[in-house]
Amino acid sequence: MVDYHAANQSYQYGPSSAGNGAGGGGGMGDYMAQEDDWDRDLLLDPAWEKQQRKTFTAWCNSHLRKAGTQIENIDEDFRDGLKLMLLLEVISGERLPKPERGKMRVHKINNVNKALDFIASKGVKLVSIGAEEIVDGNAKMTLGMIWTIILRFAIQDISVEETSAKEGLLLWCQRKTAPYKNVNVQNFHISWKDGLAFNALIHRHRPELIEYDKLRKDDPVTNLNNAFEVAEKYLDIPKMLDAEDIVGTLRPDEKAIMTYVSCFYHAFSGAQKAETAANRICKVLAVNQENEHLMEDYERLASDLLEWIRRTIPWLEDRVPQRTIQEMQQKLEDFRDYRRVHKPPKVQEKCQLEINFNTLQTKLRLSNRPAFMPSEGRMVSDINNGWQHLEQAEKGYEEWLLNEIRRLERLDHLAEKFRQKASIHEAWTDGKEAMLKHRDYETATLSDIKALIRKHEAFESDLAAHQDRVEQIAAIAQELNELDYYDSHNVNTRCQKICDQWDALGNLTHSRREALEKTEKQLETIDQLHLEYAKRAAPFNNWMESAMEDLQDMFIVHTIEEIEGLISAHDQFKSTLPDADREREAILAIHKEAQRIAESNHIKLSASNPYTTVTPQIINSKWEKVQQLVPKRDHALMEEQSKQQSNEHLRRQFASQANVVGPWIQTKMEEIGRISIEMNGTLEDQLNHLKQYERSIVDYKPNLDLLEQQHQLIQEALIFDNKHTNYTMEHIRVGWEQLLTTIARTINEIENQILTRDAKGISQEQMQEFRASFNHFDKKQTGSMDSDDFRALLISTGYSLGDAEFNRIMSVVDPNHSGLVTFQAFIDFMSRETTDTDTADQVIASFKVLAGDKNFITAEELRRELPPDQAEYCIARMAPYQGPDTVPGALDYKSFSTALYGESDL
Repeated sequence: MVDYHAANQSYQYGPSSAGNGAGGGGGMGDYMAQEDDWDRDLLLDPAWEKQQRKTFTAWCNSHLRKAGTQIENIDEDFRDGLKLMLLLEVISGERLPKPERGKMRVHKINNVNKALDFIASKGVKLVSIGAEEIVDGNAKMTLGMIWTIILRFAIQDISVEETSAKEGLLLWCQRKTAPYKNVNVQNFHISWKDGLAFNALIHRHRPELIEYDKLRKDDPVTNLNNAFEVAEKYLDIPKMLDAEDIVGTLRPDEKAIMTYVSCFYHAFSGAQKAETAANRICKVLAVNQENEHLMEDYERLASDLLEWIRRTIPWLEDRVPQRTIQEMQQKLEDFRDYRRVHKPPKVQEKCQLEINFNTLQTKLRLSNRPAFMPSEGRMVSDINNGWQHLEQAEKGYEEWLLNEIRRLERLDHLAEKFRQKASIHEAWTDGKEAMLKHRDYETATLSDIKALIRKHEAFESDLAAHQDRVEQIAAIAQELNELDYYDSHNVNTRCQKICDQWDALGNLTHSRREALEKTEKQLETIDQLHLEYAKRAAPFNNWMESAMEDLQDMFIVHTIEEIEGLISAHDQFKSTLPDADREREAILAIHKEAQRIAESNHIKLSASNPYTTVTPQIINSKWEKVQQLVPKRDHALMEEQSKQQSNEHLRRQFASQANVVGPWIQTKMEEIGRISIEMNGTLEDQLNHLKQYERSIVDYKPNLDLLEQQHQLIQEALIFDNKHTNYTMEHIRVGWEQLLTTIARTINEIENQILTRDAKGISQEQMQEFRASFNHFDKKQTGSMDSDDFRALLISTGYSLGDAEFNRIMSVVDPNHSGLVTFQAFIDFMSRETTDTDTADQVIASFKVLAGDKNFITAEELRRELPPDQAEYCIARMAPYQGPDTVPGALDYKSFSTALYGESDL
């Protein structure tokens, strides 16, 4: 309410009389309050009335001229109420009751009352202002009435940063003039006397109209006239005051200044709207640019990871064996480096990529943007498929390497065995063909012939004894071929040569026997002792050769049981040595007996036994060799037994640690599953708890490192099995990677919930209600639910669902059509249904303000209204405008705005 009666009725609408206020809801009282004693002292200053008359008249005319009229004398021209009603219709845009056209006083009073009733209908309570005073031309009352109209229609609705009316107008002036030197707006009187504030307002909005730096504070008249003339000429603000009146008054009239300044505010309100629109667009574009950066980062990281997977899979799928154990062991070492060094960072990259993808989708949902769809081949599902292919290829690679090492180990063993037996056989056959081809029987005596026959029989016996070795050589060569030995060609060549030579020896033996038998009838004398010696010496010599071969035979074992079996067999062989020694002495005794008989009968014997080349010296030499090889074999077996005992210790050591670490990882996985379902307390409490839990898991890493070291020792020892544990190092590694990934994903889910809660204004109680409802319907307790459970959850929250509405909701919470709804998707949906966010309509409206209400916008307008980087961002992405009223260079801001939100049309 405005009370225009003060103690002195000659000035009833001054500042000191404004205690009751006016305007809708009493808001005008704030800017009509008393200010200080100095105001009251100047209350009756006639200069104020002069300033008000001029200002109010100009203000009224600025509106009346829109109706094709004006006033000359403010207290005379409103007396009949006609122009007063017309003024109210122009400034309000509403129709007043039809005026009375009579000239009588009663007609004038009725018209003024209609105007006063209209003012009162706008929430202004007029006290002591009656139609009679206006009709009678009371200047004070008329000015008071016009001031009330100015307050209601020009000042009351001004609002800046939650302040309104006078305070809002003052704050607007302060903000706009803050950057200018020598301007300090604190009120609506003396702060404007030097004219700089008026010039600053104009320069701030239209810098091309004012050369502000050339203005001087000590020349207020020039400053004021400059501002008033520019405002009238370029801004359509009529001159409402004279510079001399303002400068010549100790304290200019506040109402006159406020009225004048309000015209500047309304003149520049369009710029204010443009600034607001530009701010909204900048905010939307900033969000879009940030999201595009995140999308580019995802594309780059996904491409790098997929490229690494693409390069690695062929390496893991390459199962071409190497020729030597050393080469295969190097491949095994390369694979160890891959599992220990190269793959773990990629596991972390894959996990972080999924976390970044989820965070990006959350930000897009919170900013009302469409979900991010990576380019073809770079979806999270593509990465998971590639990763599964990688792990599938990896799965059999180590087993293949170990099997290849075993195969090559056996091949080396067989190849060495082949070479050893072949060398022994080749040494035995050396000279045999020449011997069999010798025609000595043609000139021999009968006794010589008989000796040759016996010698040949002994040779045949020896030949038969070597048949087994030839068969063994052929069998080993065949096995080497079947196992794809790299040097099979040379083995086959050597084996074929031995077999061909063996066949030749057989043929030659048969031919020589026929030749000897042909003359056998002529031979009657034979030295029985020599013959017996030869027959017993040959197999014994062959037994010793076999014994030496066995004692020098290489062996390969993998378990304690295998080496103990070899030791038992060796002990059994040693138990036969006394019988062999007795056989040796018996054979030597036959030779001594022959010598004794020859000596006793003065028989001159040849230097060698005619029936055999196995002399007593050879037997004794080989027996001594056997005696030497036995302790060497003992030592080798003991060393291997010690090695296998060490291997068994390594197995038990690894099993002991693995049987602790494996269950620990499994327990932690189960605990994380429970934590993600039974989360209590605030989200921050849950996040802190999970991070502490994560640190406890990371602190456990040294136990895995110890296990890796033990596994390294096992592989270096070529230990291929471990019956003491069901956990392999690969099981432990996969479990550990899954554990780290699961806790990281759970933490990211809570972080996204906090992001959603803060952005959507969800209370902790609401979040707990969401969690409790979700857990109740999450029947399988997996952290996600199928569509049937989700429908039941929605119904429990009050949704009335038809199939069409439910399908719409599912397209929001499950854009990838996986058939599962996560808790994060659920709270996003529950919050976005009621939250006010920027929309395509709002952005289009903002662009329309910047475009001056046109259906298109130009690059020049964008560069003028927006920061450079965001202006260029829009220009680069906006399509040319195709409307009927287009101009060269026009851009389509509507399609650009809808594209920001993924909408096909509004």
